[in-house]
Order: sequence, then C-alpha cells, then structure tokens
Amino acid sequence: MPYVDRQNRICGFLDIEENEGSGKFLRRYFILDTQQGSLLWFMDNPQNLPKCAEKVGSLKLSYISMVSDATKLRPKAEFCFVINAGMRKFYLQANDQQDLVDWISVLNNATKITVPKSGEGQTPAHTETPQEVLGAVKPVSYKTEIIGGVPITTTMQEGQNEAERSALKRGQNPYFLSGGAQDHGAIKAGYCVKQGALMKNWKRRYFLLEENALSYYKSDLEREALRVIPLKEIHKVQECKHSELKMRDNLFEMASSSRTFYIQANSPEDMHSWIKAISGAIVAQRGPGRSAYT
Repeated sequence: MPYVDRQNRICGFLDIEENEGSGKFLRRYFILDTQQGSLLWFMDNPQNLPKCAEKVGSLKLSYISMVSDATKLRPKAEFCFVINAGMRKFYLQANDQQDLVDWISVLNNATKITVPKSGEGQTPAHTETPQEVLGAVKPVSYKTEIIGGVPITTTMQEGQNEAERSALKRGQNPYFLSGGAQDHGAIKAGYCVKQGALMKNWKRRYFLLEENALSYYKSDLEREALRVIPLKEIHKVQECKHSELKMRDNLFEMASSSRTFYIQANSPEDMHSWIKAISGAIVAQRGPGRSAYT
C-alpha cells in the first residue's frame, strides 16, 4: 500500500511497463513528490541504495492528464492502471485491488487543478495533504489463521483475499516459496532490508519464518541460509523506537540473546505483518502465557 514517508511524500512499490507495449512489468519503488511536481521511480527504496544511485525514471505531474483503471485495456495484467501523459501511456500494476484504488486516488489528487469559484479568488483552494488522501483508506484490520500448525495474526485490508488468490495463480503463494529457499513449513517469507552487525551497512535479504526459527538468505534462490535465528532466542519484536535516529521508514527491531536486529520492511503494513507473524510463531512455540509482541 502507498504510505507517507518522513519527507511527507507518498511512496510504495509498483510494477511498471517501462517499454510501452512490451508486456514486461518490472518491480520499482515509486515516490510521488508533490513539492518537486514529479513522480519518480527507483530500483529500490533510495534508503537502501548507494547515495550516488540515480532514479530509473521520472514523470512531471504537469504532463499527466488522467490516471484510471486499465483492467479492460490489459485484461491479462492484474490490478493494472494507466497514467496518460501526452502521447505516452504508462501501464502499472498494483499489489492488490485496494492498492490500485489508493494509487489512482493519490495520483489524480496530485495532478488535479482546482479553480476557485467567482468571488473566492483571494481564498486559496484547499489541496489535500498526503495524510488526508491516505486517511480515506480503510483502517487496517487483522485476521488470525492456522498456518503450518501455528496461529498467525496478519494485517488484512479490502481486496487481500483476491490478492492472495491471484498470487497463487501466479505461483507466488504468500506462505510457501518457489525458489531455492523453499520449505513447506514456511509461515511467512519475503524480502526485507537489515543492518549489518559490524559494518552497520544495510543489505536486502530474503527472510523465511518457520515454526522454530527465522532465517535469512542472500536471495530467494539460495539454499544455504546466511543465518538461522531460533525463535527461542528471540526475546522481543516491536516497531523500532529509534527509527528517527536511523532515518529509516517501516523499521522494526528484534532482540535476541546475541544481538538486536534492525529490519526494514517495504511498507507499514508489511512491517506490522512481520511483527505479528514472528510474535505469533513465538507464542505458539512458548505457549499462550508468554508473548514477544509489545
């Protein structure tokens, strides 16, 4: 889902057809910067890239005439919408139906021109802030499921069931992996960014939560884990209280017997989902009398 970062910009991951008509969609990180009047996209969240890393593409908001649902135009591309910019059409894929609705709303709001009524020329027209736009999104609710014999509570928003079904169709089961790190006991898996113990640098890693341990790999194609953290060694999982000092969005911390891990998720929803999943697995292992979620 799009979210507002610490610089008051709307951000999030989308897939974009960079070469028009190719049908090939690539995963990119988008930043809607209304102060600069541009929509920018990068290979990853710029927080995770070297300072010299350039953007992959950009589009001036003044060039955009309309943003709309493109389901009928691209029936084979799920959750697809189109940005009309002059002679060029940019086709993008959202993560689910709610994500599609949210992005269309914030992009159209950012590009609309409000003309004051007669006699109101000196009264500035109200432009919705990013927080107000995203405030229209329904509150995040949670659901509890038994997955691999473990009770897991995860975030759930409108359209999530459709997203999970579409993920299964595309071979991207949200709980079981298709790459080298595949394990049918997986509770949750996905990419996050973690801080190194010694160099304090940030690297993207593939995390795999199982019944008794949390592991991370260099990528989802690797078979050998870089590290395996037994759940019995994890004492606390919570949203990072020092995220301002580390200048990281969607950051949570996980305290173990050996060290505290700082992990950055792709969005606020993803962060809370990881916290809930890890905490739920710990509770299932230790019993309902003890919790790692604070």
